[in-house]
Amino acid sequence: MSVIIALAALTLLMVAAYRGYSVILFAPIAALGAVLLTDPSAVAPAFTGVFMEKMVGFIKLYFPVFLLGAVFGKLIELSGFSRSIVAAAIRLLGTRQAMLVIVLVCALLTYGGVSLFVVVFAVYPFAAEMFRQSNIPKRLIPATIALGAFSFTMDALPGTPQIQNIIPSTFFNTTAWAAPWLGVIGTIFVFSFGMLFLQRQRNKAQRMGEGYGTELRNEPETAEDIKLPNPWLAVSPLLAVGIMNLLFTQWIPQWYGKSHSLALPGMATPVSSDIAKLTAIWAVQAALLVGIVLVLLFGFRAIRSKLAEGSKSAVGGALLAAMNTASEYGFGAVIASLPGFLVLADWLKNIPNPLVNEAVTVTLLAGITGSASGGMSIALAAMSDTFISAANAANIPLEVLHRVAAMASGGMDTLPHNGAVITLLAVTGLTHREAYKDIFCITLIKTLAVFFVIGVFYATGIV
Repeated sequence: MSVIIALAALTLLMVAAYRGYSVILFAPIAALGAVLLTDPSAVAPAFTGVFMEKMVGFIKLYFPVFLLGAVFGKLIELSGFSRSIVAAAIRLLGTRQAMLVIVLVCALLTYGGVSLFVVVFAVYPFAAEMFRQSNIPKRLIPATIALGAFSFTMDALPGTPQIQNIIPSTFFNTTAWAAPWLGVIGTIFVFSFGMLFLQRQRNKAQRMGEGYGTELRNEPETAEDIKLPNPWLAVSPLLAVGIMNLLFTQWIPQWYGKSHSLALPGMATPVSSDIAKLTAIWAVQAALLVGIVLVLLFGFRAIRSKLAEGSKSAVGGALLAAMNTASEYGFGAVIASLPGFLVLADWLKNIPNPLVNEAVTVTLLAGITGSASGGMSIALAAMSDTFISAANAANIPLEVLHRVAAMASGGMDTLPHNGAVITLLAVTGLTHREAYKDIFCITLIKTLAVFFVIGVFYATGIV
């Protein structure tokens, strides 16, 4: 019964998200409903001590990233930079390659260390422009961005700095470059089948006479009469964000050390910060500030008349996206604390093959919590010792455990209640009914890739 309660809460939230109801409202309803059926006396403490604690903690850490990312994306849009980049890409590659261009740009930014959420805000303006000019249905934009940002560069490609590729290293004493050949094989699998699927959907839409669409929401607002900047100038802020993110990641620990204590005259007690946990967040924030400054310097003439309204729109979008994702984070924390979740996790230990066991456990827990990093952290914290013992007994390198865990976390995590999915749909102005089906197909390809990589390992022994 406890397992049914946990799964019922998950189902309620997924159905609510798919039908267009606010996740900010239904995440606590679903989570606390499960607590009510488990232990009625725990509802209030669970709401304040677990749900709100995790939700507020997420906002504390990540709202500046959402805000700066939204402002950066809006300025890219208003300045005409997005239209300039699109025009150059179409001249170079033609309209047939619009989807490939968006996937590659998302992949470049993600592999450069830019947050997945920031990529959504930054890429959407010129994705919408390119799809409109190429007459590709707008409903395919989320799946295209998901393939470029939420899949192979997030967890498969060796060396990616995304958190999904970093978490396993703390459990298996590996590095971000663990199992490089398996990672490359997984990347090729996801990229190839993902592009084939997107192209198939595009061709199907064209045969049906479906174009970009009309009466759409959240469309780019670039003025028609502005002079487009040089495409190299237009792309420079995007490149600067990726490059400066890498540089700040190296510089911040040098400036502050492993920890930093802040003691200002008006403070009763000093505030101590663990720099290792904050480096990635501070680096992205600083890099986005650099990008924003560059866009303002290079495109202020085109931006200034709409800067006030544009900034208000960006702040509103950032608040909605951050609150949606934070609510998901709180929901996952509550569900993970319930006995049904622990029972489910124990059941998963009975799968005999260590790699299949790890893959199924991580991807299911990521799906239930709606978070790749959250599901993987829970799974590895509870079962990493079991995985390591089984792998050592079967002579499986721990690097393979690392790569399988990372790739599995990015599989079924993108169910309808996933924070990144909800943010992606909110930014693009689309609903689950309009665009989620194609995102889910990308999710299935990502999930199949994990088991394909496991099969390649057992067939060839390649790492």
